[in-house]
Amino acid sequence: MTTSEIRRQQVSRSRPAPMRPQLTTLILLSVVAIAFVIVALWFAGQGTISKIFAQINAIQQNPPLWLEVPMVTGQYLLVPTVALFLLVMGVMALSPRPRPWSRTVVVTILLVLTVRYVLWRVASTLNLNTPLNGVFSLGLLFLELLMLSSAIIQLTLMLKVRDRRSEADALSQAVQTGQYTPTVDIFIPTYNEPAFILKRTVIGCQAIDYPAKTVYLLDDTRRPEIQALAADLGCEYITRPDNRHAKAGNLNNALPRTTGELIVVFDADFVPTRNFLIRTVGFFQDPQVALVQTPQTFYNTDPIAYNLGLEDVLTPEEEVFYRQIQPIRDGAGSVICSGTSFVVRRSVLDEIGGFVTDSLSEDYFTGIRISAQGYRLVYLDEKLSAGLAAENIASHALQRLRWAQGTLQAFFIQANPLTIRGLRPLQRLAHLEGLLHWFTSISRVGYLLMPLAYSFLGVIPLRATAAELMYFFLPYYLVQLAVFSWLNYRSRSAVLSDIYSLALAVPLAATVVKVMLNPFSKGFKVTPKGTASDRFTFNWNLAAPILIFFVLTAISLWVNLGMCMIKGAWQQTVTPEEAMVVKGIGLGWLWSLYNLMMLGIALLILLDAPRPSPYEWFDLRRTVRLQVGDRSFYGITTMISEVGAEVALTQAGFPPPSPDLPPVQIELLEESLTLWGLVERTGTSDEFPTVRILFEEMSLEQQRRLVEVLFCRPGQWKTRQSPGEFQSLWLLLRALLKPRVLFGRNADVSPVPVAKV
Repeated sequence: MTTSEIRRQQVSRSRPAPMRPQLTTLILLSVVAIAFVIVALWFAGQGTISKIFAQINAIQQNPPLWLEVPMVTGQYLLVPTVALFLLVMGVMALSPRPRPWSRTVVVTILLVLTVRYVLWRVASTLNLNTPLNGVFSLGLLFLELLMLSSAIIQLTLMLKVRDRRSEADALSQAVQTGQYTPTVDIFIPTYNEPAFILKRTVIGCQAIDYPAKTVYLLDDTRRPEIQALAADLGCEYITRPDNRHAKAGNLNNALPRTTGELIVVFDADFVPTRNFLIRTVGFFQDPQVALVQTPQTFYNTDPIAYNLGLEDVLTPEEEVFYRQIQPIRDGAGSVICSGTSFVVRRSVLDEIGGFVTDSLSEDYFTGIRISAQGYRLVYLDEKLSAGLAAENIASHALQRLRWAQGTLQAFFIQANPLTIRGLRPLQRLAHLEGLLHWFTSISRVGYLLMPLAYSFLGVIPLRATAAELMYFFLPYYLVQLAVFSWLNYRSRSAVLSDIYSLALAVPLAATVVKVMLNPFSKGFKVTPKGTASDRFTFNWNLAAPILIFFVLTAISLWVNLGMCMIKGAWQQTVTPEEAMVVKGIGLGWLWSLYNLMMLGIALLILLDAPRPSPYEWFDLRRTVRLQVGDRSFYGITTMISEVGAEVALTQAGFPPPSPDLPPVQIELLEESLTLWGLVERTGTSDEFPTVRILFEEMSLEQQRRLVEVLFCRPGQWKTRQSPGEFQSLWLLLRALLKPRVLFGRNADVSPVPVAKV
């Protein structure tokens, strides 16, 4: 395909099909309108509609025998729950990490319990005795089914998971021996990232162990200082006269101006390890492999963990996706291209006309187009690069809302994974789960509203006895809670997953609705990086809806608790309908109490804690020799960054900082790296004297060595284990009762943010 043909395809795809947005939106609005008309007729007492719901209500009160509780006493109803709980705990004890056999056993049990629970909810628990109860009862069921549909698809896909690390071991041999070394172009697209961030990325790319590579800095802001940086570092510089199609347009602009057989893309803040190409290029010996994706990991803490003071405890939000979801997608042949840290075959890009330009998620839809052509996308679950996570909650929200909008634009473009030709049914099913994921934010908002309906409208949306809850709900809930962390390789507990989803539930739900009505209403906005702050900052825009929910939930808790105490005293003398109200109120105040706690934590998340420096300090131990005049001191680094180091000394007597103290020579003995710096402070830690040194200006060669030490060591980015459910709940309660803004950090960490490597 010629360059002009590529350009024509890019331009033709840049304009969405004129009828797709109207058609999809029309279908959505038609469904909503029909539902609204039915509800209106029900409230108006229209005969046919009322009779239909009355018949359904009668069926709900007389479910099939197989959906009724066995005729046994209460304690025996717990036998299935206890037995299944002990079974899955035994399986997890025998297999601490999911293996094919253990995953199959646990997932099968969970699938059966989930389907059983869904059938019970649909056939036995709806309360349709009045239109008001019926609307909320059906609404709650719809919200649950939305989340359960996504969960069932995900569980089904878990039965086939791929781990390609051993495959990479074998395929990398040909790369290491030089038998297979295709030429590689490394693209670093940049828009407005600071030069110091770009510098470390370019240095990291140049440090990759691979002979036939060329590094290109793709500057979409035409900055003279970035052109000068490229010249200083010795990499290629490409720019263009406009910013058409944002990142996708920037990448496409570089395609006809480069010649490498393979193309690697790193976001401007991602630094690869030296073995990145050795571990990934070998897969391309198979001509059907078109793209290899590696996970994103981050050397700083995401703002949710940081603002709660739990940065040494919580794993980054993306860990769940890259440790659980991507291996599942690989098994289904539907790996998601994530925009950075991937390798793609140039000939395949030429075949599909370059990177997709008609969506904000150019990476996702480029991968779909490649799959639709019959090529394979591979996921290698090895942390071969690290980047900057969003540094405040506003940037975090901006990033997530952009992802939601870009992904949901699938319904309005030709690369829709549900309709594009060439994908297998299993691939479409996996992509459907990814699309449904964003709609679950609507369910999360609905779960906040439902207890308010208990309190202020007297609504009872769920009709179930204690025995039914014990027999149908409890086994499903406890087994799911027990295996949640195990199934996602200890990347996230269920409690922590809930708080992460709640923090941005309202803006995400609003974005989902807006996209379905007007999918292309917003342009591309780059997530700000390299920022710093010296004070606490509260995000009022994100907090406003949560504050409203918090106040209303607190009131509803008080109302529900009072009504429960008053009516509970005469529960024995009331009618069955009145008794159901009392039970509903009891469930309502428990639900409100949980929501109130989670909303309080969400408000703390929206209070950004200070980040005094844009540079991360790493917990890296290296033997050092400090030379002060004619005196030498030896020690071990406890923290080190691009701007300084803290050293625990083996002997006392180090001079304190003073105007007369000359620059200190610091030599990292294992790295053969010598730097100069000024003493910022001295102190004591664990009975050892310590000194913090801020580096003076370095030569380019010194900067290269330091970046390689900090960011490029193979295997340095470790996988952290998330705490269990009870520990997670305790950590959140502690964060709520001892907020960082009043008590400082909730963990014993350094005053400077430290990244564990």
